[in-house]
Amino acid sequence: QLVAGADHELYINQAVVFIEDAIQYRSINHRMDSQSLWLYRWYYSRICQWVLSLTITLILALAFIEIPSSLTITSDVRYRGTAWAPPCGLTESIELLCFFIFIADVSVKSYLIGWEEFRKTKWLLAYILILVVSLIDWTVSLSFSCTETVRIRRILRPFFLLQNSSMMKKTLKCINSTLPEMASVVLLLAVHLCLFTMFGMLLFARTKDKQQEKEWVGYFHNLPDSLTSLLVLLTTANNPDVMIPAYSINRAYSIFFILFTVLGNLFLMNLLTAIIYNQFRGYLLKSVQSSLLRRRLGIRAAFEVLCSMKESSVNTHELFVNANTLLQVLQKVEMDPCCKQAISRTLRSCPRGILSAASFQKLFDELEKDPVKQHPPKPEYQSLFLQKVQFGVGHRFFGYLGNFVALANIVSICVVLVMDADKQPSERDDYFLGAINCFFILYYLLEMLLKILAMGFKRYLSYPSNRFDGLLTVILLVLEVSTFAVYGFPHPGWRPEMMGLLSLWDMVRLVNMLIVFRFLRIIPNMKFMALVASTLLDLVKNLRAFAGVLVVVFYAFAITGIVLFKGAVVPMGNISVVNATSGNSTFQCGTYEQLEYWPNNFDDFAAAVVTLWDVMVVNNWQVFLDAFSRYSSPWSKIYFVAWWLISSVIWVNLFVALLLENFIHKWDRHSHRRSLSEIEYQTTVELMFRDVLQEPTEEELMEKLHQHPHLQLCR
Repeated sequence: QLVAGADHELYINQAVVFIEDAIQYRSINHRMDSQSLWLYRWYYSRICQWVLSLTITLILALAFIEIPSSLTITSDVRYRGTAWAPPCGLTESIELLCFFIFIADVSVKSYLIGWEEFRKTKWLLAYILILVVSLIDWTVSLSFSCTETVRIRRILRPFFLLQNSSMMKKTLKCINSTLPEMASVVLLLAVHLCLFTMFGMLLFARTKDKQQEKEWVGYFHNLPDSLTSLLVLLTTANNPDVMIPAYSINRAYSIFFILFTVLGNLFLMNLLTAIIYNQFRGYLLKSVQSSLLRRRLGIRAAFEVLCSMKESSVNTHELFVNANTLLQVLQKVEMDPCCKQAISRTLRSCPRGILSAASFQKLFDELEKDPVKQHPPKPEYQSLFLQKVQFGVGHRFFGYLGNFVALANIVSICVVLVMDADKQPSERDDYFLGAINCFFILYYLLEMLLKILAMGFKRYLSYPSNRFDGLLTVILLVLEVSTFAVYGFPHPGWRPEMMGLLSLWDMVRLVNMLIVFRFLRIIPNMKFMALVASTLLDLVKNLRAFAGVLVVVFYAFAITGIVLFKGAVVPMGNISVVNATSGNSTFQCGTYEQLEYWPNNFDDFAAAVVTLWDVMVVNNWQVFLDAFSRYSSPWSKIYFVAWWLISSVIWVNLFVALLLENFIHKWDRHSHRRSLSEIEYQTTVELMFRDVLQEPTEEELMEKLHQHPHLQLCR
């Protein structure tokens, strides 16, 4: 006996939402009435999530135009002009609009999960707290007519990005779980640093001999300088500079520095990497295991609600779902069309037209399969000539020929650049380069047309390498035709004056840069290079959460740096390193001033981000430690050391762990299949760990479902 029409529609919608939750690894603990389901699907619709993502991007981007604005050509304090200052209320109005959207976001989330779940969700409680503090700070800004220097809400903005990504939350939990183990190694590093600092201060103490005390003057003058010198040596940024004054006196002094570097850099730092990798992989595996449980729970919940659509009191031990009912559900589900088509095809071939719990779950195993891109078929020609052309273009030697021509093009460009390296612009003859570019571009055009003829337009475009090739070929052709239209055909002495937006040399350079870029086409044809490249692409596409965490850290430290060091760096502001020689001012070698690092400062957000990047790379980061300790305060070193620990030690090691895991996974898969070019695979974090995940038991699933705060099961 079928249930009433209203209940029938409710069960269908519940099943639709549960399946969508399973696809997206979302929690199913939300309200299940008709209105709530409509609101839930609307909230997770593409347009709504797109608006929310745009709002987060907008509020984060405000840092570039807020005072201090980054809208100047250069960040060099010597040449930077006056930046545009937005009028009071402009950025504040945008902020208020973003806050309203965030308030709506947190209100909908809180309503959908219910009061009981809301009290357990720390992220939502923190979300509300951040919004309250931000609104109070926004009100204070307007009260002071936007003249206050410290705005607390700016440093809180990255939270909006964090709370919107489940993978970012998992990454933060991973880092938090790794902290105890990391702390032990960091403590060992601190002991290592302190012990060698004391040894160094005793070994390189001040003496009467001016020649022998150079090490003391330069690096071990006092405790802070000694600690800083050895900390920088731990990153090898000042090696061998820190050793040279002592080493020039006695070669035995090198043992001290070599021993410090071996113990600190080679052993302890790499031990830290190993710990982070091990802990990260273990925690990520747990996170992915919980994601698998969410998927299985969503599918089982859909099965249970669909079972409620029939009278099951006759035999409660044999619950089943009608295949036609599931087809009706699938029509409403937002999912990958290929996956939906495969499930529907299996359903239509179901022999009895009914599905048990096991077969229902097995049906949705299609979600676990690797996404495989199917290419359209080749066109079938009747003409013998076209068939031969199709065979020739499809042969691997045709690809080898294209790669050889691309290599010849690169070599010819290199030869011309070497020959013209020392020539003045007036002496340069662009005839040879223009002629060979014309020849090679015509070949690229012919190659593209032959491939389209042999493969068909749709099949040609289905390969990313062909789209890359074809786009660059079209751009090159347009540039070449434009060059000929403005400057005529190449001829000896071909170097006319500038006409239009670009000179002839600029046009030729642009063409050559694109040709060099096009040479990347060889990567898919080189097996192991393709493996490495595909690993990098997977990192970019599927592991964006880790880049998001870096954005959050960059943003918070950049805003903090602006508060602490804005306006600190002034040209010639601290002349303690300036020596007057013959009436001219010269700077001490290796300092911020002598290296002309003036663009690296914290006077605006964009400059702060670049400065933090330069410090994260740790090349010459001792220059920043020294400069900002002079221009602001010696305590500024704490800020830069904290940034080094978080960015270079923790985040970079996390990235290395992720890269290793991804590459090992790709390598194992590569060893079990024939060719990388035959099928295009995409790797997700869930697929990386699929082989080692444990399936949840029937008891676990039913226990979780019975604990659902808004779902009442029939059994």
